Amino acid sequence: MSDGLTHLNSAGQAHMVDVTGREITVRIADTSAQVNLSDSVVALLRDGATPKGDVLSTARIAGIMAAKKTSELIPLCHPIAINTISIDLAITDSGVAIKARVITSDRTGVEMEALTAVSVAGLTIIDMVKALDPAATITDIRIDSKSGGKNGDWKRA
Repeated sequence: MSDGLTHLNSAGQAHMVDVTGREITVRIADTSAQVNLSDSVVALLRDGATPKGDVLSTARIAGIMAAKKTSELIPLCHPIAINTISIDLAITDSGVAIKARVITSDRTGVEMEALTAVSVAGLTIIDMVKALDPAATITDIRIDSKSGGKNGDWKRA
């Protein structure tokens, strides 16, 4: 029934994939997202003058915490040992560009952890500026590259 969809069992029901037999390898995922903000909020971020404090540091910590909690948020995600998480936030003319890299040595990948990191970092930015810019949006949440595991390396064109 599953026809290669590993998260479905023979009865077509969702289940957590058994990764017991998989080889432990170094796995890396790079992801990104964009938070679009008004010109006035971008100016406040550049000046470090937002009323709720250091938006980028708070978003970075939130993203790191979120990556570590991914298996509690995404039902079929495995809890894994995360070796390192880096989150870079850059103020741009249109808002904040977010990049995350997550690395593990484990039996399954870290794409969901890296996607969760940029998503929650973006949500944290919006939470901290929503009174100033209720039209703020998060866009382009995506995997940029991954490496390791049986499927090998992949990079967005």
